[in-house]
Amino acid sequence: MHILITGGAGFIGSHVVRHFLNHYPSYTISNLDSLTYAGNLANLSDVEERQNYRFVKGDITDGDFLMRLFEEHQFDGVIHLAAESHVDRSIVNPTAFVVTNVMGTVNLLNAAKASWQSDYEGKKFYHISTDEVYGSLGSGGLFTEETPYDPHSPYSASKASSDHFVRAWHDTFGLPVVISNCSNNYGSFQFPEKLIPLFINNILHNKPLPVYGKGENIRDWLWVVDHAQAIDLIYHQGKTGETYNIGGHNEWSNIDLIRLLCRIMDTKLSRAAGESEKLVTYVTDRAGHDLRYAIDSSKLQRELGWVPSITFEKGLELTVEWYLSNGEWLNNVTSGSYQHYYEKMYGVR
Repeated sequence: MHILITGGAGFIGSHVVRHFLNHYPSYTISNLDSLTYAGNLANLSDVEERQNYRFVKGDITDGDFLMRLFEEHQFDGVIHLAAESHVDRSIVNPTAFVVTNVMGTVNLLNAAKASWQSDYEGKKFYHISTDEVYGSLGSGGLFTEETPYDPHSPYSASKASSDHFVRAWHDTFGLPVVISNCSNNYGSFQFPEKLIPLFINNILHNKPLPVYGKGENIRDWLWVVDHAQAIDLIYHQGKTGETYNIGGHNEWSNIDLIRLLCRIMDTKLSRAAGESEKLVTYVTDRAGHDLRYAIDSSKLQRELGWVPSITFEKGLELTVEWYLSNGEWLNNVTSGSYQHYYEKMYGVR
């Protein structure tokens, strides 16, 4: 089997590439990534020499390129993770999110449809999405696969649109698709613009910890290794045309998460208790900031047997340990020098 994983040099994508390479040595895995600011080939330095691994530098917004790529490699499946994903960036530049997340997805759908030519036996197009398409919850309830879409940011609107296009290609053309919507991921190799790695880095350098509003926003946190395992199960066993929600069963308000992170960092850095929490700085809330997300993963558990393997407290501790043990990776990312890795490895810009 030859699977194309888009966005495979990113945070979640690199974990999915590694998982499939480690669990399915008979598969060929092609990693397509445009290596924008969050794409880092150093995330896969431990597996880049595998004989069944291929890296392709390219952009999903280039439809002609994708047509040629599919024609050349005859992929059996697609796991689509490539996306602009940071809400704050979507507020600054919404159009970039439309181009990548919507048009890029449509280009991939068209390329898969043209390549497979209605011979869908053994084929699958798996689109990874987010819980943010559902909007915001109040103090109670959970997002289910039947929750109506109600996106509030340019990012979530672009992902909601791409979800609709994936379903349309299934309903109109019969393309064998599956979709999953996940909660907030955390773990190793995450670009330090997201909350957890950003705050780890800021605590290391005694910089302020900017907390939106009063820190009351609630998120459900999913360890990225568990997410990769869920993607494996859904790709191989998920029913065509279905959607599966993936959540970590870990609801935390931002301020409680930050206080836990500060305590762990104080312990790991041998600082006095409460020292890191002094860095917390409350800032103006983000525009359109959803209050609460929480995922009901019971369908995934019931049909495919998936459950999170780790508590958030333990997962956060392991994440902190990884960043503290990989200071060179963190320094390269924050300095921008990681962007030279591709040139070093492949001899081209």
